[in-house]
Amino acid sequence: MSKLHGWGPSIRGLFHPLRIFEVRTLAFQMPDRGSGGPTGPRISVGRPSRRAKTLLMTAGVLAVLAMLFVMFAGFWTDWLWYRSVQYTNVFTTTLWTKIGMFAVFGLLMAGAVGVNIWLAHRLRPPLSAMSLEQQSLDRYRMGIAPYKKWVLLGVTALVGLIAGASAAGQWRTWLLWVNGVPFGTADPQFGKDVSFYAFDLPWYRFLLSFGFAAVVLSLLAAALVHYLYGGLRLTTPGARATSQATGHLSVLLGLFVALKAVAYWLDRYGLAVKSGDFKATDNWTGLRYVDANAYLPAKTILFFIAAICAVLFFATLWRRTWQLPVIGFGLMVLSAILIGGLYPAIVQKFQVQPNEQAKETPYIKKNIDATRDAYDIADSEVSDYEGQSEASNEELREAANTTASIRLLDPNVVSPSFQQLQQVRSYYQFPATLDVDRYTTEDGAEQDTVIGLREININGITERNWINDHFKYTHGFGIVAGKGTEVASTGAPEFIEKNLPPTGELGEYEPRVYYGEKTTQYSIVGGPQKELDYISGSEEKTYSYKGDSGVSLESPVNRAAYAVAFGEPQIMYSGAIGDGSRVLYNRTPKERVEAVAPWLTIDGDPYPAEVDGRIQWLVDAYTTTNQYPYSSRTTLGETTADALTDGQRSVIAQQNRVNYIRNSVKATVDAYTGDVKLYQWDTNDPILKTWMKAFPDTVEPRGEIGDELMAHFRYPQDLFKVQRELLTRYHVTSASQFYSGSERWQVPDDPTHKGNAVPPYYLSMKMPDQEEQTFSLTTTFNPSGRETLGAFMAVNADARSEDYGTIRILKLPSNTTVSGPQQVQSRFNSDTDIANEINILQRGDSEIEYGNLLTVPLEGGLLYVEPVYVRGAGTNYPLLRKVLVTYGEETAFEDTLGEALNVVFGVDGTEGTPGEEEQPPGDEEEQPGGEEQPGGTPADPPASEDPTVQEALQDAQEAFETGQEALAEQDWEAYGQAQQDLEDALQRAAEAEQSADGGAEEGRREE
Repeated sequence: MSKLHGWGPSIRGLFHPLRIFEVRTLAFQMPDRGSGGPTGPRISVGRPSRRAKTLLMTAGVLAVLAMLFVMFAGFWTDWLWYRSVQYTNVFTTTLWTKIGMFAVFGLLMAGAVGVNIWLAHRLRPPLSAMSLEQQSLDRYRMGIAPYKKWVLLGVTALVGLIAGASAAGQWRTWLLWVNGVPFGTADPQFGKDVSFYAFDLPWYRFLLSFGFAAVVLSLLAAALVHYLYGGLRLTTPGARATSQATGHLSVLLGLFVALKAVAYWLDRYGLAVKSGDFKATDNWTGLRYVDANAYLPAKTILFFIAAICAVLFFATLWRRTWQLPVIGFGLMVLSAILIGGLYPAIVQKFQVQPNEQAKETPYIKKNIDATRDAYDIADSEVSDYEGQSEASNEELREAANTTASIRLLDPNVVSPSFQQLQQVRSYYQFPATLDVDRYTTEDGAEQDTVIGLREININGITERNWINDHFKYTHGFGIVAGKGTEVASTGAPEFIEKNLPPTGELGEYEPRVYYGEKTTQYSIVGGPQKELDYISGSEEKTYSYKGDSGVSLESPVNRAAYAVAFGEPQIMYSGAIGDGSRVLYNRTPKERVEAVAPWLTIDGDPYPAEVDGRIQWLVDAYTTTNQYPYSSRTTLGETTADALTDGQRSVIAQQNRVNYIRNSVKATVDAYTGDVKLYQWDTNDPILKTWMKAFPDTVEPRGEIGDELMAHFRYPQDLFKVQRELLTRYHVTSASQFYSGSERWQVPDDPTHKGNAVPPYYLSMKMPDQEEQTFSLTTTFNPSGRETLGAFMAVNADARSEDYGTIRILKLPSNTTVSGPQQVQSRFNSDTDIANEINILQRGDSEIEYGNLLTVPLEGGLLYVEPVYVRGAGTNYPLLRKVLVTYGEETAFEDTLGEALNVVFGVDGTEGTPGEEEQPPGDEEEQPGGEEQPGGTPADPPASEDPTVQEALQDAQEAFETGQEALAEQDWEAYGQAQQDLEDALQRAAEAEQSADGGAEEGRREE
């Protein structure tokens, strides 16, 4: 004790008998690695009263019930909607697949992590000598001890829920794998069917990623438990791990390395669908020389090394040492760096780069062939086209009448004209971009037609309230269609279907539009509240929905569910809902098709058509994959964007990056009932066949398409835009030319929308090898980096034609000087005479709008036609005033297409143009509502350079436009004043002209 005296009272106190007893007691009370710890003193807290307990329990139960009902409402309303459209098998198949994936993989993950936590706890070492590390861990062990089971259940439940939710999102991967249909095409490297890459490989990769996640989480959880209970020691002297912990963690590490070996093996096949950078093309996909001769052998070698390393980890169960597996793992990492990284870099540097073209040629050829097949452009017909004509002017003028029905009505410009002339009421609207279709005239000939639906617009309702928004203003009314190749004498569209109620050439049909592109709000129809149908004169016509679309709200449960789903409590108690009430929602065509076929990519431009007495929305849909070997990828959102793309017209893509696409399905949505029908269009597409196995009876056979419906199907724009983007590079089939890039094209910018790609145009025309006009979709190409014309491309867009889908490309000589769209527009803008006339048209705050610049191959040359519209001062809609035409070096800017063609070809006479009807200036035009227009376009007075005459003529033009606007609004007082102003202006012009003529005559006499 004398030796301890110098240490002071603290040490002496430690060896006091009572202190020793307290330490021993504490050691006795410590848990035996998992036994319950001491209870210790407890702080007494006042208990809540029985009333407070009851209130808390009631609030808790109500909160839980509310959350459960919110979840139920979402599920129940989805089920009711799918039942209303008769696609319950889509809902149930998707739901049960998600539930199955969630349950299976959630339980697997929870089981894997839970078993390893339990095993690590069971393998904990017995109580050993205390150390500072173990003392610091004792408080955690004591804290966990009373709740060990709950902690285990909580951790496993959490990881299971996360893993199950993640796996449920892979329901498409599972359905494709289990229902996969062979493509019948083998990849050129491994000889495997494309279905292996499209259907099997994604599923194997998902299983592999799930396995990695399970092993890593199990390893982390087991290591943490071993450390907490002393199986792993970081600072304690002696062995860092017990033999039990060593064996357990070694097995998990061995599983990780074994999965890595499987990953190396799958990576071999992944090289066939691997994207990379290559100077010959963007978004290269597939093997190149370095992949086939360096990476592929390296992946095989690394597979065997990883397999051996995994065996070494498993052998630790007997050897109880990590020496060999750690050495093996280090060698595997070193091999991955040397074999998988350094060796390919050496091959690329010293073998490929010195002679890259020769080395890469076989692989470029594979990429070209696969890409052309995957995007269905392999059968594109490319022919040389001189771009210059040797035909006489008379022959060219005659050919212009038969080569194309040149569309003067631009669907991207004239929507305001439809709106102004045919809107009728402020609560109707037309889409910003109208559609082009074909309809048969009274004489049996087909004509291109610009068409739009008069849809409901609740923002235009004068009195906005819940009843008006959702009960009264429920539907649009009628089709409005104008001839594509003709305009009225005023420059307004020549309507073949117009007015409210509709009248015209389309005959009798159901005009009410309950489902449309602009109809996004829900409506409640068919109950006690009557709907506004249309207004005749000053009388409101009412209507009650007679269809069976939508979901019945007669059930209180349904009303409560939709009140929650829509966040609208009034649905629960409103008297406007009663017997027969039905709620309509998901009302846009794209929404409905995407919902009933969630495995399809939806085209951005649905279009309406009158079919068998009903308005049908026609929707194109695609099957896609990004796993087609060797086919280069493209991004749909970027490729399909052009000058006219907006949020409404954008594609709805399940996969935005794809390297295979087919227009496999054409769908219809009834504008009155909302019925959705899917038709199998591409009968050879293996992806569609796979989905038809997964969702039987959802897609009808192609033979069910009626003749009248078939007449309105057309080649889809988004597919065409994807194909034209690929054809800028893949029109070349020679690997050497492809590598050099000497024949690369580019999609030109829209001349009137700088920075945006020119949109494709629908046009009835004939290519040089065709004998008759065909409804076509057309575009142009520039050589890369230049603005001259490189090529013209057209696809047969008539679904009834045996030639449907045939792509024809007219390739101009590389040294061509034929002007491209931008150069033609620049020529228009820089022409002095045209500029002067445009300045006159723009006087008085009028605005010029250029229409679609159409390109037509004509007798070896290229004919450009562009309609020019004018928005007069105070007029908010465009009227066609002039037509720009150019052919070769000749340009014309005239009032009509026929006149412009005559000027360009230097031909005198009055040859007509197909579809263009010359009207005398005084012809009267029927206006909306059945009224007759009391006047027409003022006769064009002779041109004069006298400023007074020009000013008077401009005043006459403005007065005429003001009169047209007043007439459209049926403001007869304003119309009468405009007619008086017009007469005064013409009188002043005539007097000024006579005065000028008299002055000139007097001057001549003086001479």
